[in-house]
Amino acid sequence: VQLQASGGGLVQSGGSLRLSCAASGTIFSINVMGWYRQAPGKQRELVAEITRGGSTNYADSVKGRFTGSRDNAKNTVYLQMNSLKPEDTALYYCAAEVSGPLWARGSYWGQGTLVTVSS
Repeated sequence: VQLQASGGGLVQSGGSLRLSCAASGTIFSINVMGWYRQAPGKQRELVAEITRGGSTNYADSVKGRFTGSRDNAKNTVYLQMNSLKPEDTALYYCAAEVSGPLWARGSYWGQGTLVTVSS
């Protein structure tokens, strides 16, 4: 399974960006898709995760500003980021938890897309 993320870039404080991440390969079912981020000198942290049924979970720091969604038919997850702040600057990774036969199960990570928010 491969995850390809896109949509990062440079934006001014208060601006918006939309990240996308598409999963490809041998996929039976994806339970959870989500986004993590890692800022320089900090640990990777959860930003948002979305279950197959559409339930969401967000980090407190992004609640009300970020919205996660997914298209199950396309095995794609999105992250709409509004009211961006300089502290949102980080490398954003998408992740997916794949279910199915034992040999097909696993957790997978994308390559990361850089989001830079200038003040």
